[in-house]
Amino acid sequence: MTEVETEVRATGARQLGEPVLQLENVTKIYPGVSPVVAMDRASFTIRRGDLVAIVGPSGSGKSTLLQVMGTLDRPTSGTVRIVGEDVAKMSDYALAGLRATRIGFVFQQFFLAEHATALENVADGMLYSGVRHGARMKAAGAALARVGLGHRINHRPPQLSGGERQRVAIARALAGNPAIVLADEPTGNLDSVSGAAVFKLLKELNAEGTTIIMITHDRELAARLPRRIEVHDGRIVADVTADEQPLDTERHLP
Repeated sequence: MTEVETEVRATGARQLGEPVLQLENVTKIYPGVSPVVAMDRASFTIRRGDLVAIVGPSGSGKSTLLQVMGTLDRPTSGTVRIVGEDVAKMSDYALAGLRATRIGFVFQQFFLAEHATALENVADGMLYSGVRHGARMKAAGAALARVGLGHRINHRPPQLSGGERQRVAIARALAGNPAIVLADEPTGNLDSVSGAAVFKLLKELNAEGTTIIMITHDRELAARLPRRIEVHDGRIVADVTADEQPLDTERHLP
């Protein structure tokens, strides 16, 4: 069986997983003299074990979608569910707890504390999850080993390469065993070699069972993932999977 056939078969199997993220007719409007419709009736489901790219040019609505998926912003209308929980019905306190335990974030800029070691940076990512210090340090060490940095746990970010710093950020996202990882342009700040290594790592982590959504403007990179959701002018205009014919959702919008 070829690598492509294996990936297609694996993608088909992952479709049987339970939903971990569901958007139903999600709209986000920023008020003003001329209100801006940043997200227009977005609907899709991400299942456990999926590896999905959300792709679109600058200004297409990707950042708004990231904010809504990550529960960092509430939609104007529509429904967002994380592991079955309707986030609109949750208090800000409960929502913060959901983010701390169910969602892992990876950002283009890394956002690591330069004075702290790699181990401390990863462990600190679980500060608000209710995990005790000893357990946090143990989980952080395991996460760093998982991304190939077990030998660099005591190094600080200035002592690490860009690719290594992004691996620390990925370990931080994974350490709490979240239901879903949101990776915002994870290779955007890296050279081509480091970017390719991080992309390969994300695919390997997904093969191990991690659910990953990668937000990117890079259509070539997005085309290499099992599923691609395209955003344009705040609308989901296409949803393409490796084992299905492309679905042009624009045709179905009223």
